[in-house]
Amino acid sequence: MPTLPWVTPNPAQPDTTAFCMASRFELGSRKDVPRFFLKSLVAWGQVRKSPGALGASLEAQLLNGVFFTLSAWESKDALYTYAGTEPHKSIMTGLRATSRRSTFTFWEVPVGQLPLDWRDAKARLEEKARADEASGPRAAH
Repeated sequence: MPTLPWVTPNPAQPDTTAFCMASRFELGSRKDVPRFFLKSLVAWGQVRKSPGALGASLEAQLLNGVFFTLSAWESKDALYTYAGTEPHKSIMTGLRATSRRSTFTFWEVPVGQLPLDWRDAKARLEEKARADEASGPRAAH
C-alpha cells in the first residue's frame, strides 16, 4: 500500500491554526483503481504548489480500491480555492462516478501539531462515516 509521505509546500506561520481535512474514497470497481491512482498523483502535484497548503499525504490501498488523503491548510478558504482550481476540480468531477462511498472530515489544530497523524485522521473518518450512516443516505457524501 503506497503512502506518499507528508510534504510541507508552504511554511506555517508560528502560533496559528491549521484547517485540516481527511478524505476516504472507496471505489466501486477494481478496474477504476489505475485511473483513480494516476489522477490522484496529478492532484498531489497540484497540492505541492498550492498557496496556503501547509502539508499533505496520500495513502493508496490499491488492492482494496481505497484511497485516503490528509492535508493541512492556512485556512478553509485556501483549501476550497485548491479544490475549485484546475486540475483538481475536473479530476474530482470526472472521478465522482467511480466512488462507491466517500467520506470527508474537517478539524483545526495548532500548527505546532503538524504533521498530522494518520491514526487520528482515520479515526476521525470512521467516526464521520458512522455519523453519516446514522443520519441516512442524504447525509453521506
